[in-house]
Amino acid sequence: MPSGYTLQMGNRNLGEKKMNIRRFQNEDANELADVIAYTLRTTNIKDYSTEYIENDISFLRAENLIERSKWMNVYVVCDDKKIIGCGAIGPYWGKEDESSIFTVFVLPEYQGNGIGRKIFEALEQDEYFLRAKRIEIPASKTAVDFYKKMGYDFKNGITEVDDEQLYHLEKFR
Repeated sequence: MPSGYTLQMGNRNLGEKKMNIRRFQNEDANELADVIAYTLRTTNIKDYSTEYIENDISFLRAENLIERSKWMNVYVVCDDKKIIGCGAIGPYWGKEDESSIFTVFVLPEYQGNGIGRKIFEALEQDEYFLRAKRIEIPASKTAVDFYKKMGYDFKNGITEVDDEQLYHLEKFR
């Protein structure tokens, strides 16, 4: 996928807006960590305990995002210069023909406006997606219905969360 492109967003809540999806840069780390933490505390809190949310946030701090970007392709969505969302894709346990999607977040005030769908369009143009026969998503309770709308289904038909309180969804190409 090109390093950045503009998407036109026309909808009832945002009006006519141009937003940019581009690859993560290390200088985005602090702002992106704040976006993720705020989204988890605001949106995901309805499905998880505060302790669970804070534990997730501890693994998605700025330094962790920089480290993750070394082995996966991380994208950010910007409204002007403000980061409002993100998504990442990388190898599934090092396999060449399988990939995983991670860290898909959209700020609560932007949710429901097609931005998550645009993030998936970007991820599905990425080299990790294009090379894969199978893509897996460790899905939160909060996001599972969204991922199903994106064409992903329960891995091996298992519709229960695992020990980490995540669903595992997959899509075959």
